[in-house]
Amino acid sequence: MRRDSRITALCLIFERFFSNEPFDDEILQEQKEKDKEFTNELFREYLNHKEDIENLIEKYLVGYEKDRVYKIDLAVLSLALVEIIYLKTPAPIAVNEAVDIAKAYSTANSAKFINGILSSIIKGELK
Repeated sequence: MRRDSRITALCLIFERFFSNEPFDDEILQEQKEKDKEFTNELFREYLNHKEDIENLIEKYLVGYEKDRVYKIDLAVLSLALVEIIYLKTPAPIAVNEAVDIAKAYSTANSAKFINGILSSIIKGELK
């Protein structure tokens, strides 16, 4: 299921905010074989475009400093942007998935925050 792949990729992205010695193998070991290809594709594209993704997020953080945004929210935003920009997942699907994941793994206000940032980026950059 793609949701499982997204969550595993989210863990890998989130881990990168804190560790110079990643535990990728341990995280991927827990994943079902059928989900690994999509997870690897998501994570590979994140690593290849990390700086561009972070710059794009930062550009749309009106009234926020990137360092003050919850790391899990930055990881969810990064994951959604990888899907939309590089994997060509339709924006409504990627945004919906990001919001659902934020509801499960972040704060009560994070889903609205993530939806707002992604909507602004889509309207401002991807039309």
